[in-house]
Amino acid sequence: MDPIRSTYESDPDMLEIVREFASELPERIARIESLLASGAWPDLQTLAHQLKGAGGGYGFASITEFAARLEQALKSGSAEPLVKDRAAELCAILRAVVVPGAR
Repeated sequence: MDPIRSTYESDPDMLEIVREFASELPERIARIESLLASGAWPDLQTLAHQLKGAGGGYGFASITEFAARLEQALKSGSAEPLVKDRAAELCAILRAVVVPGAR
C-alpha cells in the first residue's frame, strides 16, 4: 500500500496537530485489534465512529472512508468475518499513514 499523507501536511498551522494524531495511530491499531479479539463490538463501533470523524479533520480522507465502512458493518449487525475484514482494511490504512516530518 502506498504511504498516506495528510492534505494538511504542508500547512504550518496544522502540522503539529496532524503529527500528533498520526503518531497516536499505532495505539489505535492496537485498540482495534484488542476489541476485535474480545468481541467488544459496541466499543469497536465507538472507536470507528471517532476515527471516521477525526480522519477527515486531520486531512486523511481514506481513514474516514474505511472507518465509516467498519462502523456501518457494526451498525448493521454484519457477520463477524465481514467486521474482521473491515477492521483489517482500516488497520492497513492506519499503518500506511506517514507521520509528517518522520523519516
